[in-house]
Amino acid sequence: MSQQWWKDDAQLLAALGEALRSERSVPAEFIAMGKAAFAWRGIDAELATLTYDSLVEGAEAELAGVRSGPASLRYLTFTSGELTLEIELTDDALLGQLVPPGPGRMEVRTANGAVVTAVIDQAGGFTIRPVPRGSFRLYCHATSGASFLTNWLTLQDPPGD
Repeated sequence: MSQQWWKDDAQLLAALGEALRSERSVPAEFIAMGKAAFAWRGIDAELATLTYDSLVEGAEAELAGVRSGPASLRYLTFTSGELTLEIELTDDALLGQLVPPGPGRMEVRTANGAVVTAVIDQAGGFTIRPVPRGSFRLYCHATSGASFLTNWLTLQDPPGD
């Protein structure tokens, strides 16, 4: 190699010092979110699509002039290639139903890296208490071998409030 990248050790140490200083300027919460996203990437899971949200449908009904009282529950439906996940959010629990029914494991993964696991019974049902707050996603592992991961969800207020 005819050219040296670094003429002397002092220049190399100065460049390394600058790299370390710029790393410290990144906000700690950005680093934590990046680590959480990488740690929970779930590359083996299909990304499920949100296909129904009662909160959105209620807003659309109001715009169309349909009269109705506010719903005390919120319903969400996610679909992937092989599975559908129906969620009902109550004041104190996240109730879920896997379609087609079958056993497995559901994980609630929060943005700060916490994981809550629930068993999915033979009928495809599960309950998670308390209702997750802040940003979270659901990771389903069916014993059939199918798995999926939802997008990040953020619940602002408990249903019924």
